[in-house]
Amino acid sequence: MPRLTPQEQQEIIRFIEADKPLPEKYRFLLFDDKREVELVWNGKTNEVCNVVLPFQTIEQVDEPRDDEKLEAQMEFSFDERGRQLKGWTNKLIWGDNKLVLSSLKSGPMREEIEAQGGLKLIYIDPPFDVGADFSMDIEIGDDTFTKKPGILEEIAYRDTWGRGADSFISMIYERLVLMRDLLADDGSIYVHCDWRVNAFIRSIMDEIFGKAKLNNEIIWHYEKWTASSKMLQKNHDNIIHFIKGKTWTFNEQREITDNLKEKYERGYLIGGGYGANGLVVYDKDNHKVQELILSGKYKVVYADTSGKPLSDIWRIPFINPVASERLDYPTQKPETLLERIIKISSNEGDLVADFFCGSGTTAAVAEKLGRKWIATDLGKFAIHTTRKRLIGVQRQLKKDGKDYRAFEILNLGKYERQHYVGVNGDDRPDLREEEKQRQLAAREAAFLELILRAYRAEKVEGFATFHGKRAGRMIVIGPVNLPVTRLFVEEIILECRKHHITKVDILGFEFEMGLFPNVLDEARGKGIDIAPKYIPREVFDKRAVEKNQVVFHDVSFIEVKPHYRKNSIAVELTDFSVFYSQDSVAAAEETLKNKSSKIVVEKGQIVKVTKDKDGIVTREQLTRHWTDWIDYWSVDFDFESKREIIRVKNPDTGEIEEQWTGDFIFENEWQSFRTKKDRKLELKSVFHEMPGGRSKVAVKVVDIFGNDTMTIVEVRV
Repeated sequence: MPRLTPQEQQEIIRFIEADKPLPEKYRFLLFDDKREVELVWNGKTNEVCNVVLPFQTIEQVDEPRDDEKLEAQMEFSFDERGRQLKGWTNKLIWGDNKLVLSSLKSGPMREEIEAQGGLKLIYIDPPFDVGADFSMDIEIGDDTFTKKPGILEEIAYRDTWGRGADSFISMIYERLVLMRDLLADDGSIYVHCDWRVNAFIRSIMDEIFGKAKLNNEIIWHYEKWTASSKMLQKNHDNIIHFIKGKTWTFNEQREITDNLKEKYERGYLIGGGYGANGLVVYDKDNHKVQELILSGKYKVVYADTSGKPLSDIWRIPFINPVASERLDYPTQKPETLLERIIKISSNEGDLVADFFCGSGTTAAVAEKLGRKWIATDLGKFAIHTTRKRLIGVQRQLKKDGKDYRAFEILNLGKYERQHYVGVNGDDRPDLREEEKQRQLAAREAAFLELILRAYRAEKVEGFATFHGKRAGRMIVIGPVNLPVTRLFVEEIILECRKHHITKVDILGFEFEMGLFPNVLDEARGKGIDIAPKYIPREVFDKRAVEKNQVVFHDVSFIEVKPHYRKNSIAVELTDFSVFYSQDSVAAAEETLKNKSSKIVVEKGQIVKVTKDKDGIVTREQLTRHWTDWIDYWSVDFDFESKREIIRVKNPDTGEIEEQWTGDFIFENEWQSFRTKKDRKLELKSVFHEMPGGRSKVAVKVVDIFGNDTMTIVEVRV
């Protein structure tokens, strides 16, 4: 019996001739598809990213501080400088996690992952809050300044929620498929969500992993009271746990019961449950004595066998405002939560991953529990927050005489220019490829025109990389959704030499970590003056552009002074020039209402603008010293001692080959940084023993917005 009637065949022909998509019913009539239930959304496709990009090592952190001689660790071997010589190095990766996952899955690093037994556990906490605010509060003296999210983060968030549920499901579906393929056969994945997307996530994971692979749906219960409304309080999140294969790691965990009578009779002070800083226990009067225990006044005996098996309802409070782990990061989750997940579904030495790492809780807990880890995020500030947090963990493990593992900060070595302002290849799946390319070109042209107008430059044509010119300098505009990379700059240098151009401004929203100063020095050596400048957010405000209020700020500049003592050297940080802008004083004065204030950043100064009840405006400069801008700085005392090697697949032979990028890895040997509880900053490093002769010392500074700047000085001992 034919599958289609003559009428149906004619209808299909009419749809094809009209260049219209076929009705959904024909999918089941034309193709064998035995799924009983399926999640369908606009633009759904089974294709996933297969781009493989090389990972470049921007920084390596083997030891938290070079203040004392490194004691030998049991598992690893080190050279005389304290660099880890063998064993897995943990990975902190900055970039789009779709490209990261694709490159991990199909690239050379997959071999390293499999050599560790495969990826045993994934935990992710994707952006499930459609109205989320990813701004960060930064302390400046007694005031708090709100740092807006970066352009890359804003665009990623807009792509996630731009079309509502459709775009969120498209984003998470593709990434979950890649995670499934990367996960070991006996691995587990935990996805954190809440009432907004719980139903979507569950359906997606049913489809990707199979309904039979659902292991648990965990209810994380907490107390969070909001203003009364005509609904019940929303006091829980969902954590959905799926397995990949027939076997998986499961370590039973137990929780303390509330029955204290027997424990009192046996002389133990034990009971309660988990608090913000760990166990909460009670004395005979049922008073909390957690603080006394932490101070060592009581010895608490906690036997796992005395508790009951852990259920799928976890009562864990939010992070205490005074807890040492609190970083005031918007999406930060309690370490106790991640500790349970990691203990349940992995063993010591296993590899775990978090591809939306945020403040780095998964990596920090994994390090403390002796697991290996991979953590990735698109936000530069998230990567910086995680770096500081992991160095703090290393310091504490070193202080306690325990093993700690090296970690490296990686970057994707090159990027595809996939989409520009508001353009995504999946936005209109009904469009032909030619029409998509036409719209892409139109949007790109509008974007370039916008930036040139804000920069007050005129357009030029006939060049491969140059977009405009102003005051005798050529202008190049970097992509809106990707960082300016070394490859991007190398193409500019090539065209400069071809056309005998000696002065170029590169305008970018983000610059690749570790890009400067090497690439600028390389250009100067060829007679080319390159000035990198940050594009401010205000370029998308037409009123600001029309009023010439948009300020393109220079990349920061570091000054250091070496100090000599016999055959040793120390480095002193003597100046840090910042030109950052976020909003403007004039705009704040114009829009402020009476009896209100606003903190803005203009040309490297943070200013509090206040308007009193009579409309009188006052300005107070909050950044009183250049050190106010510095959040972190570190030193590599022997830069250029370790080449940056990438592993790429030879397209002809299919074999993995190692290539030198021309850059060197920044080996972090000493650092000083501010924490929430300790705002002090050391401005002079320890003295470090140096080999005789000339050496290059590299100094890296990260400002309070997470932007990094590096300088190199030559020394002679």
